[in-house]
Amino acid sequence: MINKIALEEHFGATEPNIVAQSEEHFTPQAWPRHRDMLLDITDRRLALMDEAGIEIAVLSLLSPGIQSLHDPAQATDWAYRLNDHAAEQVAQRPDRFGSFAALALQDPDAATTELRRAVTELGMVGALVNGFSQVGDADTIVYLDDPRYADFWATVAELDVPVYLHPRDPLPSTSPQYDGHPWLYGSAWAFSVETATHMLRLMGSGLFDRHPGLQVILGHLGELLPFNIWRTDHRLKVAPRGIAAQRPFGDYLRNNVVVTTSGNFRTPALLNVIAEMGADRILFSADYPFEDMLEAAAWFDALELNEPDLRKIASENARRVLRLGDRQSAASSARA
Repeated sequence: MINKIALEEHFGATEPNIVAQSEEHFTPQAWPRHRDMLLDITDRRLALMDEAGIEIAVLSLLSPGIQSLHDPAQATDWAYRLNDHAAEQVAQRPDRFGSFAALALQDPDAATTELRRAVTELGMVGALVNGFSQVGDADTIVYLDDPRYADFWATVAELDVPVYLHPRDPLPSTSPQYDGHPWLYGSAWAFSVETATHMLRLMGSGLFDRHPGLQVILGHLGELLPFNIWRTDHRLKVAPRGIAAQRPFGDYLRNNVVVTTSGNFRTPALLNVIAEMGADRILFSADYPFEDMLEAAAWFDALELNEPDLRKIASENARRVLRLGDRQSAASSARA
């Protein structure tokens, strides 16, 4: 068994009661157990980590989380309180846990301020954003390529932290292609399509030309992008349609994106991503408790990859991308 770091490992809370958002993802019979799994950090979760050979788990708020709270004041308040809660959990076992910050991007200035606090004071290793934000009312959505986020992205670049772009469902009002087929929503399909499209918007907006060092993390082996990026670039050469990007999308994928194995424990798919992006840009993850931590670890430990690539994907890449240890030490010094 090889020691691993996992970084799409979700949590919830009852104060404020964000955990209730996840009930729809489980059957009524399964929900009580999974609710307990989301709320627990250092008890059963830690025991499972030991069994799976997961040395460190980086916590992230469940989806859609703060992004669905369309009132900016509520979103800002909940993000602050939930980040404090996550930091308190990490402080109990800082040798085994880290955390991403949740951000209220309904208010870009507040989100930027909170990101700085979370990184420099709480020791968080970056931010996890659950896709688009609902702003002002439930039907108004804003993606991260919007110009209002220019200062936010500049701060991300300044702090040199990654942003994990995590899935959420599109709104039914904007997705008639799913009408009558509710099974298409969620992690079976819509999550990947929605998140990949969001990522393409970021690439096409010129974001990575303005901030060439930015790193965005995608789960689930890249939300389909590594498997289709050649065709995207190929067709854009024929019909660019005013795209602002200065380089091929494949360049951004290989220089500004890292992907995790969360919820995609498929060896041929992993090999394709290694061929497209390189082993330096892949990180182990499980997607607990929406996926089985032990299943993820058993699959990974049985892979027939060369030892250097296994170690990179298991933990070395995560240490480099997240600068684990450095940020916690800096935050401890700041608090002192």
